[in-house]
Amino acid sequence: MEPAPEEDTSNHDSTGGRGMSLINAMYYVFKPFLPQGVRYTMRRLRANYKLQTARDWPIMLSAGRTPEGWPGWPEGKKFAVVLTHDVEGPTGLDRCQQLAELEARHGFRSSFNFIPEGGYRVTKEFRQSLEDQGFEVGVHDLRHDGSLYQSRKSFDACAVRINDYLRDWNATGFRAGFMFHNLEWLKTLDIEYDASTFDTDPFEPQPDGAGTIFPFRVTDPDPRRSYIELPYTLPQDATLYLILREKTNEVWKKKTDWLVEQQGMVLLNVHPDYLAFDGRKPEISEFDAALYEDFLIHLKTRFQDQYWNPLPREMSRFIAASSD
Repeated sequence: MEPAPEEDTSNHDSTGGRGMSLINAMYYVFKPFLPQGVRYTMRRLRANYKLQTARDWPIMLSAGRTPEGWPGWPEGKKFAVVLTHDVEGPTGLDRCQQLAELEARHGFRSSFNFIPEGGYRVTKEFRQSLEDQGFEVGVHDLRHDGSLYQSRKSFDACAVRINDYLRDWNATGFRAGFMFHNLEWLKTLDIEYDASTFDTDPFEPQPDGAGTIFPFRVTDPDPRRSYIELPYTLPQDATLYLILREKTNEVWKKKTDWLVEQQGMVLLNVHPDYLAFDGRKPEISEFDAALYEDFLIHLKTRFQDQYWNPLPREMSRFIAASSD
C-alpha cells in the first residue's frame, strides 16, 4: 500500500520537508530561550489563524479512501486503535507508570517513545518494566531539539546514533521530534515503522500530511530499507488542550466516529508530560487526565468488540505481511 496520491511524501528539502517556513525554523532555534507563556501565546496566535483557513481539519474526507488491496483488520474487526506516547522530559518520565496503569485498567496497550539524548535518562530496568506490563518502547528523535533534519549530512550522522539506540533498546519504531519527516531519508534508520506523519494537521510546523487514515508501506528497491508508516489520525493533545484550549474531548470522539465509519485507524499521541492526574487543577502546560480516561472508556463501551488494539510494532508487522 502507498500513501494517498494527492500528497508527495518523499519530496522534501533539507529542513525536513516543504511547508517549513523561515519563521517556523527560527522559532525552533530560539525556543529554548523563550518563556513558556510566550511560546504558548505565539503558538495560539498561529493556530487561531490556521483554524480560520483550515478546510480539511480535523477531518479530511479524501483521507478516508480505502487503499487498493486493503486486507481489512484481523479477526474481522471494524477498525484499529493504536495508542502512543512521546515522553518529552523528566516530568513525563515520572508519569509513565501512572499512565500505563490507567490504560491497563481499561484494557488498552500502548507504546512509550523516549528521547535517547534528551533531558532525562531512561534505564534498561524502566524500559523492561513497561514491556513486562505489555507495553512497547520506541525511540523519539535523538535530542528533540529541532535539528534532526538540518541537513542530509547531519541527519545521516544522527541516524548512526539512533540506530545504536534502536538496537540497544530492542526497539523497532521511531518518531521524530515536532513531527518533522522525510520518508526517503528515514530509510537510513533500522526500523520496522515510523510514526512521524499524520492524515491532516495544519498546526504542525511541517504541515504536509500523508493524506490517509490507513497505515502504508514506504517502499525501496532494497527491501531492507522499506518500512511501514503509521500516521496519527486524531489531533494531538497539545494542539487541542494547550494551544486551542478545548475543554472537552468531543473533537476526539467525533473524529473517531468518522474513522470508525471509514473502518480506518484511530492513532492517538498523548504526552504524559501534559497530563494532570488525581483530579488536581492543570497548570499552564497540562490538561486533565480525566479527559483521556473518558475517551478510553468511550472507546471500550461504545465500540465494544469492534476494534483491534495492537501495539505499533504489531500493526507494522501486520501491514508488512499483508503487503508481501
